[in-house]
Amino acid sequence: MTANPPATTPEVGTMARDVSRGRVGRVMAHLYGTVWLRPPGGGQEWTARPEDLAPVTASESLSPRVAELNRRARHSH
Repeated sequence: MTANPPATTPEVGTMARDVSRGRVGRVMAHLYGTVWLRPPGGGQEWTARPEDLAPVTASESLSPRVAELNRRARHSH
């Protein structure tokens, strides 16, 4: 069950910076006031509080997106 996230919470599928951990991740879900994020290249998800998340800049999101595309390309062959 997914609860409705507050208006300031990044949407599922977008990238966000977890300022409390200094990490960037893709928003996977909102559940009971917690946001689930996954590293862009894959890996273990972690949780963050919505107030600890910030939007990522274009330059911050470029490197993780390239890594994700490269990972997908390697697995599609």
